[in-house]
Amino acid sequence: MGVGVSSWQLARAVSQLGHLGVVSGTAVAVTEARRLADGDPDGHVRRALSQFPIPAVADRVLARHLDQGGRNGERYRAVPRPTVDPGASLIELTVVAAFVQVWLAKEGHDGAVGINLLEKIQLPTLPTLYGAMLAGVDYVLMGAGVPVKIPAVLDRLAAHADAALPLDVTGAGPDRRHESTFAPQRLWGGVDSLPVARPRFLAIVSSVTLAKYLAASSTGAPDGFVVELPVAGGHNAPPRGKLNLDESGAPVYGPRDAIDLSAIAALGLPFWLAGGYASPERVAEARAAGATGVQVGTAFAFCDESGYDDVLRRAALEEVRGGTSVKTDPFASPTGYPFKVLQMAGTLSDPAVAGERERLCDLGYLRELYERPDGHVGYRCPAEPVADFVAKGGTAEDTVGRQCLCNALVADIGLGQQRRDGYEEAPLVTAGDDLALVADLLERGGTGYTAADVIHHLLPATASP
Repeated sequence: MGVGVSSWQLARAVSQLGHLGVVSGTAVAVTEARRLADGDPDGHVRRALSQFPIPAVADRVLARHLDQGGRNGERYRAVPRPTVDPGASLIELTVVAAFVQVWLAKEGHDGAVGINLLEKIQLPTLPTLYGAMLAGVDYVLMGAGVPVKIPAVLDRLAAHADAALPLDVTGAGPDRRHESTFAPQRLWGGVDSLPVARPRFLAIVSSVTLAKYLAASSTGAPDGFVVELPVAGGHNAPPRGKLNLDESGAPVYGPRDAIDLSAIAALGLPFWLAGGYASPERVAEARAAGATGVQVGTAFAFCDESGYDDVLRRAALEEVRGGTSVKTDPFASPTGYPFKVLQMAGTLSDPAVAGERERLCDLGYLRELYERPDGHVGYRCPAEPVADFVAKGGTAEDTVGRQCLCNALVADIGLGQQRRDGYEEAPLVTAGDDLALVADLLERGGTGYTAADVIHHLLPATASP
């Protein structure tokens, strides 16, 4: 659902209704720093920070990032981009930011709350997980890659032990190992007395092969799966085999991309189905196939509690009401994964709007790691200036059509950057192919709907009489 769209408000609302509410863990350092720069007008971030179990760390984050009166029209101060060896201030900000989102989602009730991360974004993973665990996160969900090491990482972090995560580095030989490390005891000391429980881990998969591989892993199996079909929003697994595009330029998925649900069920682990299951009939089908339930993204993304900027959300709903479509763009994401884009005026889905943006990579979450000739890790992004990317060993062909998702998705939630020349980062809205439930909820009257409306539609028996 993008950066911050699966907000703590949304996760809390879903959790309070007896389901698993999930917050986004992507780029939380940037989003929480910018909320503090805006003065934290509702006081939510500061309220959560008052409960952070290492007060000195919370105090340092506030001292660095809180502007009591807001920015007064100034641009947001830069947050360091994630690297293999991040500074202590970025580590602390990331831990605190993840804690804030989870703590606020869990505040005042005992429902389950999860956090979602992308395996493709490896550098902030360890401090994000630790911060979420300090807040008592119940589930970790991760896809967009092969998250085989995460169960063991969760075991280590639950013991406040040093943890390491192998990094995918382009050009590194088999004898070259690069990793991200996190050592809470060496950073702060005394944390071993803090109560931390190991959350359950749900791996997001799009094939039986990957599910079987993870279930048999020697480093620990996941506690369940989210089985994601190609119609789900955000990043999708690429089609298997040769890439073919339809007349609209979207990748074509075929029989090889179908998922044998009986084989998933035979693994003996709980699983949820995602993508195209947002109807009462499809929920029933999922359960009949052995699924524990379904994951719903698009319908919740446009509800009142989601993190989308209010003006952008209302505009998106009008586009849905008018019959807009979703395009699976094989090139937009710097990751190389297909990315679903809502076709919407005033956003980067419009080539004219995209053409106005001068290339810049100043957040850096989707950068590719590559090994430089000196053996150290370098960073490049096909959405950065073409000359810069090529100078780092990339090809100009790989830059065609790429969008800066980092800045666009942060702009979606009202935290977009204004550059020194006055340019304001434009949004890019993602959604699943199936907008039917959103349209159906809008047809019932009004200009919006709530998370409870979504749940009561999918599970009519839960609705109040």
